[in-house]
Amino acid sequence: MKYTIAIIPGDGIGPEVTTQAKKALDAVAEVYDHIFLYKEAQMGACAIDKTGDPLPQETIEICKNADAILCGAIGELKYDNDPTLKIRPEQGLLRLRQELELFCNVRPVKAYPKLLKNSPLKKEIISGTDIVIYRELTSGIYFGKKEISEDGLKASDVCSYTVDEISRITHLAFKAAQDRKKKVTLIDKANVLATSRLWRKTVAKIGEQYPDVALDFMFIDNAAMQIVLNPKRFDVILTENLFGDVISDVACVIGGSIGILASSSVGEKNALFEPIHGSYPQAAGKDIANPLASILSAALMLEHLGLHDEADAIQRAVEKSLDLGITTQDLKGKNQYAASTAKVGDFIADYIANQEDSNMNFKNIHMGQSTII
Repeated sequence: MKYTIAIIPGDGIGPEVTTQAKKALDAVAEVYDHIFLYKEAQMGACAIDKTGDPLPQETIEICKNADAILCGAIGELKYDNDPTLKIRPEQGLLRLRQELELFCNVRPVKAYPKLLKNSPLKKEIISGTDIVIYRELTSGIYFGKKEISEDGLKASDVCSYTVDEISRITHLAFKAAQDRKKKVTLIDKANVLATSRLWRKTVAKIGEQYPDVALDFMFIDNAAMQIVLNPKRFDVILTENLFGDVISDVACVIGGSIGILASSSVGEKNALFEPIHGSYPQAAGKDIANPLASILSAALMLEHLGLHDEADAIQRAVEKSLDLGITTQDLKGKNQYAASTAKVGDFIADYIANQEDSNMNFKNIHMGQSTII
């Protein structure tokens, strides 16, 4: 099969980790007889520097005509450190979500056995955790009307939702739960917010259409606490934009590193896949960034395209790299040998290409030497 993939390298470490994801995809293409045609596009600080626009029209067109989009990371220190700038890298990503109507953000959170020690939480608490967070992405307070008074002493951000906006992501969450542990937890603040009460009413009604899926409700403050005290109680988490942003970052502590968390943003016609970490400009060009989140984002992309065996091959390669300790410094102890960004990508690609070869010399791969004995 032939697929057109829009590649948005982005800023900071984005180009480096995206390159490793492409290595994995190229290995998949070779093994499973596919053709991935990459169309590179600019977004973020690099696009501002080049065109003055964080999301050039050319990028929008490339993305609309692609079968899927693989994105790096967006952001640059000079924008982070100057809140007065009106044109900002993040505006490109927000606009792209709106342009492509990417209303549903999906973030898997999994406790890998080899990384339990990396989490600040107790092993017995996080062991076996397997959560997926469904976050509404194109409405809510991030996209509401924003006002600052002329004297600068008052500001407001409007949060609004419609039943249609809530319904479309709710159906996706329930359908996902049917293939998992059959439980959906809606996270809201219905004791205070009118929008949360609309969410609760709408989700409860839709839940009646899925009698095989259990539905419960939890306030965001309690949910933030429960996700670190008892994360195994969750299966599919469904929530609005702001709460989803918060709760998914809280859940990062379960995996032990933000560098392994992938995400997808899907709509009716388009889908974008990206690591949830930032652009980490301090590490750019140093070959130390963890590429696993980007590589796992590529696996989510393959799942979306219906290439389940191919996605599983990437997942197994990632798990093998973790088992063997072929990882970057963020997953290592202070005195342990760490592989470079490129070496991790090379290993993942090599494992995919040689998954049935019993003569693989993993130690030599680890040291960057010949792969086959």
